[in-house]
Amino acid sequence: MIRDFLLIGLGGAMGSMLRYGTGLLVGSKPFPLTTLLINVSGSLIIGLVMAYSLKNQAFAANWKLFLATGICGGFTTFSAFSLENLQLVDNGKFGMFAVYIAASVLLGLIAVWMGFKLISLVTD
Repeated sequence: MIRDFLLIGLGGAMGSMLRYGTGLLVGSKPFPLTTLLINVSGSLIIGLVMAYSLKNQAFAANWKLFLATGICGGFTTFSAFSLENLQLVDNGKFGMFAVYIAASVLLGLIAVWMGFKLISLVTD
């Protein structure tokens, strides 16, 4: 179990550094291009890792933890969100798919707004 945490932590650190480096390479733009690029590429990477692990039983669980949970998790949690939504669709759970997407986006936006409001109340 400790090994799993270390694999995920190492991958997460690498993913976070990749995210920061991508931001430096892309630079500041009026459109959030960096985040879009990270979300899409992270989703592609997690798709590749998970599909390969399903097709190749010899693919060690350690690699899945390091690459999917660690690197992709540090790079973008959107990749996990995308994978979970694909799994819902694959399992025919279309209602849950719609609710998960709507709830994630709406509640996420509300939570960010609330965070800003709470800080305004405390600091003003």
